[in-house]
Amino acid sequence: MIEVDVTDGIGVVRLAHGKVNALDLELCRAIEATLRDLDSGEVRAVVLTGSGRAFSAGVDLERIVKGGADYVTDYLPALVGAFQAVFDVGKPAVAAVNGHAIAGGCVLAAACDHRVMAAGTGTIGVPELYVGVPFPAVALEIMEYALGPVAARRAILGGRNLAAAEALAFGLVDEVAEPEDLLERALVVADRLATAIPADVFRHTKRQLHGDASQRLDADAMTSRLWQKAAADGRIRAFMDRTVGSRRRP
Repeated sequence: MIEVDVTDGIGVVRLAHGKVNALDLELCRAIEATLRDLDSGEVRAVVLTGSGRAFSAGVDLERIVKGGADYVTDYLPALVGAFQAVFDVGKPAVAAVNGHAIAGGCVLAAACDHRVMAAGTGTIGVPELYVGVPFPAVALEIMEYALGPVAARRAILGGRNLAAAEALAFGLVDEVAEPEDLLERALVVADRLATAIPADVFRHTKRQLHGDASQRLDADAMTSRLWQKAAADGRIRAFMDRTVGSRRRP
């Protein structure tokens, strides 16, 4: 499902799940666990890539349809956790986009500090709205952080999947490499970031850069937790008894 190799202190995380590395419940949970472990471990940097013809084709829609509402209830927190785990890594994180990076796959790449895309037939973009579903808050924050508000709006509302040269011009990727050079180029960038910038300075600066987005995400997460707490601890029921219940009494 996920293959991890360490090259000169750099953790290479390769998605290897089915034909197109579609993001199902199990893969999302594995991404979060792997990235959290690497962030707290000894590696100096992380390179995230895919296998076969895809980086990741995004959410596994077949599983969504088959699993229905119960599956979605479990799945959405796992998807958010995967996105946030990549975004939160305090070490240099480089995406080696080896092929299609669609929807959630694009968000995973955008969550990295630097994106190298292979030239060829692969495309990258965020067509979620055209599937008929909204973005999780963390995905919106990541896309806006990566692109800026204007370009993020254009990418999200436009929903286009861009070839490598178009993606470079748009700002979705930072550079384009030949497929045979892709991983080596990503490793070079990861090594440069990890070597030239002291690890504590990099982590602190990344936290500063993410500051506004992280604050909004923390507030969104706290809102969800407080709703869950209110539903369980009786305060909502007490309010209903005081208001709705009093109106029903003779």
